[in-house]
Amino acid sequence: MKLTRIGQAAAVLSIAALGLTACGGSNNPGTSSSGAGTSGSASGSASASDAPQVTGTLTGSGASSQQSAMAAWAEGADGIKSVQSGLKVQYSPDGSGAGVKKLIAGQVQFAGSDAALDADEQKQVQTFCGPEGAMNIPVYIAPIAVSFKLSGVDKLNLDASTVAKIFSNKITKWNDPAIAALNEGVTLPDAKITPIHRADESGTTDNFTEYLHSAAASDWSWDPAKAWPSDLAGESAAKTSGVVGLAAQTEGSITYADLAAATNLSHASIKVGEEYVVPTEEAAAKIVEASKRVESTNKNDMAVEIDYSNAPAGSYPVTMVSYQIFCQTYKDQATVDMVKAWGTFVSSQAGQTAAQDEVGSAPLAASISDEAAKAIATITVAK
Repeated sequence: MKLTRIGQAAAVLSIAALGLTACGGSNNPGTSSSGAGTSGSASGSASASDAPQVTGTLTGSGASSQQSAMAAWAEGADGIKSVQSGLKVQYSPDGSGAGVKKLIAGQVQFAGSDAALDADEQKQVQTFCGPEGAMNIPVYIAPIAVSFKLSGVDKLNLDASTVAKIFSNKITKWNDPAIAALNEGVTLPDAKITPIHRADESGTTDNFTEYLHSAAASDWSWDPAKAWPSDLAGESAAKTSGVVGLAAQTEGSITYADLAAATNLSHASIKVGEEYVVPTEEAAAKIVEASKRVESTNKNDMAVEIDYSNAPAGSYPVTMVSYQIFCQTYKDQATVDMVKAWGTFVSSQAGQTAAQDEVGSAPLAASISDEAAKAIATITVAK
């Protein structure tokens, strides 16, 4: 549940020269108030503390993986209140899918998501956010750990094919020959494997199934999606905390979750080329460095597409980039000023340090903070 560690690879999201230009036009039922006028934007390297003061309540919903970081940003001593004492931020960790749906419906003013808006969602959100849609602003890079609880085994090697077969119920015992072949010298019990998946729509599921679809196409026949395949039986739980908690209570279990949340479970090393890579933030950053920017109807969008099937040596391939999603335009200046103040702070060095101090994360690289500030500065009132 930590805000993860973009800063551990300084080049990580400067992929494809994230050029940022202004856009505009929308219709937003925001309910908050502000006294900042039109100068509430931050630009480039400007500090979040330089922004004019705003007053009101901003609402968001989405990824449960962001919950701990959100608490630091919204309520922590060094959070948003340290620079914007009149701004209150309410965030409901309902899951990425739920957060995106609420933004599309105009029920919240921003969403947290472990998957960027897809083309259909970007089109749908235009009703609320205007013709330029919304921007995906990266918040952190998170290794999705393939985590397990198995007595007597704390280290495990797996490849994409074996992971796909386990989660599609084609491999059902821990001592299956396919697993044993990857773990020479390890005594594997003749015990049932209990795969656990997310019950709610989740960006983590979207990224995990994208990895399986890309890297193990012959063993995983389902398209990537935020919802787990309905025809695949198995244990499930809602939110990151739910799957991690259930796995920790279930002997022989295996699940997928943000590495920072799965601290009470063991984690598999995943095969890349001829080596097995332990899930770390540094290894996750390497695959993002090799990724390209996603085409979008919003010119300020900072979403990237990870090439799971061509992971570079030393990278951890099961990786997600988590975002906060903001409209390009809102219906009133008060909402615009609050969104700018919040988004600029979260992506600033001060905001990143606040999360680091609270949950042990590494800060966003300064160059990425600047890119995010420039994008957020283009948010305007609908015309």
